[in-house]
Amino acid sequence: MSDIVREPTSEATPENVSHPPITPEERFATIVEALLSNADVTPPSDGKGFGSSGLKIHNKIFAMLVGGKLVVKLPKPRVDALIASGDGERFDPRHDGRLMKEWLSLEPTSEEEWLPLAREAMEFVASQH
Repeated sequence: MSDIVREPTSEATPENVSHPPITPEERFATIVEALLSNADVTPPSDGKGFGSSGLKIHNKIFAMLVGGKLVVKLPKPRVDALIASGDGERFDPRHDGRLMKEWLSLEPTSEEEWLPLAREAMEFVASQH
């Protein structure tokens, strides 16, 4: 029996490689779970149409998962600032170059935290009610 104590490491080793990083779907599920404590928030539906995957407040979408990316509705100046800092791009729902000025699409690899952005989007859309 060995008395060797191994320190935890963040390096990829055979022991920790088997645990895949959290998926965008899992990240979005944690957002849904966190924000459903607000009685005015509606969870995504099982439908296939636009916005069916979206979180809504007062029946208006404020956050959704599209192609593994978090998409949130924020004021245009905030979207502009996030894009300028390299944290996301304007959402192009039709993939035809017609960008939505108040919608930010965030890559899963972005350093920006998803839950605070989703909360910010929820507050923004609720204020327009």
